[in-house]
Amino acid sequence: MNPQALKKLTLDFIMTILLLLLMTYELIGRATHEWLGTGMLLLVLIHHIFNHKWSKAVFKGKYTPYRMIQTILVALLVLCMLGAMISGIMLSRYVFDFLPIQGGRSFARNLHMVSAYWGFVFMAVHLGLHWGMVMNIANKHIKKPSAIRKWILRGFALLIAGYGVYAFINRDIFSYMVLKEQFVYFNYEEPIVRFLADYLSIMCLFGCIGYYMRKYSKK
Repeated sequence: MNPQALKKLTLDFIMTILLLLLMTYELIGRATHEWLGTGMLLLVLIHHIFNHKWSKAVFKGKYTPYRMIQTILVALLVLCMLGAMISGIMLSRYVFDFLPIQGGRSFARNLHMVSAYWGFVFMAVHLGLHWGMVMNIANKHIKKPSAIRKWILRGFALLIAGYGVYAFINRDIFSYMVLKEQFVYFNYEEPIVRFLADYLSIMCLFGCIGYYMRKYSKK
């Protein structure tokens, strides 16, 4: 693996971990959430620096179905990140509390919720679109390909994604995405590991959707 690809892969891994932790919000404390969010913002900026060639080529070349999906998804992700960043600064009580921002907290709270949950879904789909690259790297280090191993891994991924459907419904994620609920409810007695496991399964669900979107849009 070349150094640049390794950097991108490492960055994506760290961003995925941060994204999961950010979804815990009150379970890890508001101050921690704000600092992690600030760190996420910096990583997003670094991510775009690493991929500046892709950004420069947006208006160049032919648009295949896959490229259209990828470009639209990135645009939606950027909007979500901007929404989360702006609303996060407006709501900040720790990291950006020195800024003289007054009012608009209700709007900022709603914007933050919508941006966070849609951003979570879009990020998972985005990871799925690029999962093939991870698999290609892994395959280079496997001396003997195995059809049985491949199907076992696929079955395991689909099993997790299947649980992700349950977790998505059980945690009422869609109601937050469309502002049917304007406050996120946390069970403070719930082990954080269980919370993270549920959100990881939801991420796997949308990651699988992204993976198969790439697979069939490239045919």
